Amino acid sequence: MSHLTASQLEHFATLLRDRERVLREEIRAQLLLTEQQHHVDLGGLVRDEGDDAVASMLADLDLAAIHRDVQELREVLAANARLQMHNYGVCMKCGADIGYQRLAAQPAARRCIECESKLEKMYAHDEAPKL
Repeated sequence: MSHLTASQLEHFATLLRDRERVLREEIRAQLLLTEQQHHVDLGGLVRDEGDDAVASMLADLDLAAIHRDVQELREVLAANARLQMHNYGVCMKCGADIGYQRLAAQPAARRCIECESKLEKMYAHDEAPKL
């Protein structure tokens, strides 16, 4: 059972529906761009290895953006399912309430701030990302 009021739940349901719509539109647009193969065309016009590398990098960035949006869409859909099952706002790890402020910042949050912090520390890397 959620600790959130009916109006708070409706507010989050609206936020999640809106975010789902935006993500679907972004994914659709990115896929259309990929279908147009403008990076593939650029690859066919390259004159040296540097241009070829840039074309490959741009194609990889497009795929990464699509992947990121699909992952977020899955999180939003899972949050919508939790709303339907009346366990939205409850940490899936420890069962505690997820604070309103956390949900306001991240409506698809699945874990309370304590469990999320533990998870992030567990999977934290000491090295800085490299290109």
